[in-house]
Amino acid sequence: MTSPAEDVVSARPRPRRGVSLRNAGPGLALAAAVVLFSLLSPQFRTTANLANVLDAAAVLAVVTCGVTFVLLMGSIDLSATGVIAASAIAVALLVENNRNDSDLGYVGILLAVLLGAGLGGLSGLLLVALKVPSFMTTLGVSAIGLGVATLMFNGVQPNISDAALEAWATDRFLGLTLLTWIAAACVLAGWSIQRWTRLGRYAYAIGGAEEVLALSGVRVAPYKVAVFTLAGAFYGLGGVMVTSQLGAGLVQAGSGYTFSSITAAVVGGTLLTGGRGGVLHSAVGVLLIVVLTNGLVQVGVSPYWQGGVQGLIVVVAVAAAALPLRHRNQVVK
Repeated sequence: MTSPAEDVVSARPRPRRGVSLRNAGPGLALAAAVVLFSLLSPQFRTTANLANVLDAAAVLAVVTCGVTFVLLMGSIDLSATGVIAASAIAVALLVENNRNDSDLGYVGILLAVLLGAGLGGLSGLLLVALKVPSFMTTLGVSAIGLGVATLMFNGVQPNISDAALEAWATDRFLGLTLLTWIAAACVLAGWSIQRWTRLGRYAYAIGGAEEVLALSGVRVAPYKVAVFTLAGAFYGLGGVMVTSQLGAGLVQAGSGYTFSSITAAVVGGTLLTGGRGGVLHSAVGVLLIVVLTNGLVQVGVSPYWQGGVQGLIVVVAVAAAALPLRHRNQVVK
């Protein structure tokens, strides 16, 4: 016999057999963008540019893995910018650098990721303790992360000289940087957590029917904190990856990643209201955003238009996701 909680999770709407247009839409859009830009620019379709696209998507893919779990619960996480900044400065000061005598290597990397997880956990604790909208608590934690990063920065940029961390951005395997392979491993790990663990299943259930899950006897609050902690760990790793790319720790390391990660997740098919989507959906969204950015540059569109294009894509994606839900609600009424 199954427990009431497992019955709630298994009662979530299952995808229909076959591939619906709604689920296939992001993938079809990605394929269309690749074909279009390949026709418009011979440079776009080169192997070197394909590698550049995948390398450029690496950090965003890791950060988007984290934000996806939060979105599945129906929450919003705006803390990525601050968490990435704090982890970026922390790892730069913990590995071999020009500011101090630290040389902790991978231990320093682990500590920076744990710092990100701690800040993420703080977001979750504030959410369940204060019972206020998640965007408020996570925005506050982002400010805390930026403050911590600024204090650690202390007016002097820490440049890293750790060979192992630098190799993440410079060494290649099968034509791709190690950062890209780390991102691929994170997407696989995120999908595995989502698919095979109670945390992933309950994240879906919280987004779909939190009250029913709670009535079935599940203590929802610890799972919310755990999801935000997991998201913070992904952000922390993203901060380490940015530091590897830049060769230094910067307070601005996380600039833009909050909006871009939410954009990628939504474009990929993860609902802002929770309960639908997932890590693989968001990974497609990441590739679509990066392909559009790269393709627009290749065909000569000004970079100043790219933010506007991303914003338009978000509006279209949210509208496309909202229309079926609105139609369903009208039918029920």
